[in-house]
Amino acid sequence: MLKGSCLIYHRAMRERVFEHRGKVFALRVTDDGGLELWMDGVCRKRREPSDEEPYYVWTNAELQWEEHHYIEARYWPSTAALKVTINGEPFYHQVIDAAE
Repeated sequence: MLKGSCLIYHRAMRERVFEHRGKVFALRVTDDGGLELWMDGVCRKRREPSDEEPYYVWTNAELQWEEHHYIEARYWPSTAALKVTINGEPFYHQVIDAAE
């Protein structure tokens, strides 16, 4: 069961913004085709475009009371599918070029 929903979708930027337990993070497919994971106004991880799929980025998010959650994202450029998991649990799965 997917738990996440997209708060904001910028079609021109190919970006989706999410919220998980008070922490906001964004996943962006850049103009050059790379994948970036943003949190707290900082690009935490970037995957350069290549022929290997899926692109993979991850970060460790510190939540309340020093609780940590592991956010992972996989993106398949050939289909524009974006899959996000948090602590290994499904969070979001959608074609990023499709409107919500």
